Amino acid sequence: MIDTCVSLIDVEEGIKIIPGADVIITQLDKLINWGRKSSLWPMTFGLACCAIEMMSTGASHYDLDRFGIIFRASPRQADCIIVAGTVTKKMAPVVRKVYDQMPEPKYVIAMGSCACTGNVYRTYSVVQGCDTFLPVDVYIPGCPPRPEALMQGIIKLQEIISKEKMRWTPLR
Repeated sequence: MIDTCVSLIDVEEGIKIIPGADVIITQLDKLINWGRKSSLWPMTFGLACCAIEMMSTGASHYDLDRFGIIFRASPRQADCIIVAGTVTKKMAPVVRKVYDQMPEPKYVIAMGSCACTGNVYRTYSVVQGCDTFLPVDVYIPGCPPRPEALMQGIIKLQEIISKEKMRWTPLR
């Protein structure tokens, strides 16, 4: 028989545990966002020297797998795109097409000064920031940014995902 006077234990804000019953009480948003932020699969779109730093972040020394992050080569399997490097006006429609092929909800990380602002390339052929054709969620400045900066940017994206409300439903 279950005691009706059992007090709930607060784990964190919005999450409670019933002791002895192995039951967790929480909101559906928190549960779904926890699963989405803990299994982020970014689409790699390396365009220049920042791609080398992105590849080294995925290698064994930095080990993004421990965060549940697995690089994907197909946009249909990815929920985040990392634009790393200089985006030219010739490549911008291609990047946008890959972004459009990704399933919802999807996120964008602009990695490097060229992807964020165009860097020193104020020419007719370089896009002055990929936010002109994509909705960027996280900017990672640097030329090129270190792997630790990319890891920090991914952690910031995970914080954004964990605070979302009803983004997973078609009723949004």
